[in-house]
Amino acid sequence: MKMIVCLSLSLVALLAVGCKDGTGVAEGPSHNRYDLDSGKTQYEAETEPAGAMPVGEAREKTEDGQDVTLVGLIGGSSEPFVKGLAAFTIVDPKVPYCADEEGCPTPWDYCCETDAVKQNIATVKIVDDSGKPVTQDAREFLNVKELSKVVVKGKARRDDQGNLTVAASKIFLKKD
Repeated sequence: MKMIVCLSLSLVALLAVGCKDGTGVAEGPSHNRYDLDSGKTQYEAETEPAGAMPVGEAREKTEDGQDVTLVGLIGGSSEPFVKGLAAFTIVDPKVPYCADEEGCPTPWDYCCETDAVKQNIATVKIVDDSGKPVTQDAREFLNVKELSKVVVKGKARRDDQGNLTVAASKIFLKKD
């Protein structure tokens, strides 16, 4: 009896790990496919997308529905990540955030620059191939955090107030 229980548990463990198809991509229950060969998800760009414009410039020049590539730092509020979705806000790199030596516990909220943030912020929603938001925390599968510098590639969306949202298909984490 012990052996049957042991074998059953081993089989369940193997099935829970998942299978790798011929493409080297492990499939799982989330929208997020992970490429075992590169160590990246389907949403992470291998190389930095060319032609990225800062968030403030994109807010001025980008039309609704236009393909866009922007660069920014994750932040703009004390909690820039959206719970339950792969979504966050980014701020133009030109806007200074509070330095550690100023004693600010949340420099990514730009509390010293709230007026500048208003015209230099965009929302990023990572979407799957059908355009639906990915329902997984971006911090977990993209390995990003507050003040991470990212390049985002996707489709621009504008609301009635002119706010910019990017339905992103690719994210590149800058190391500089």
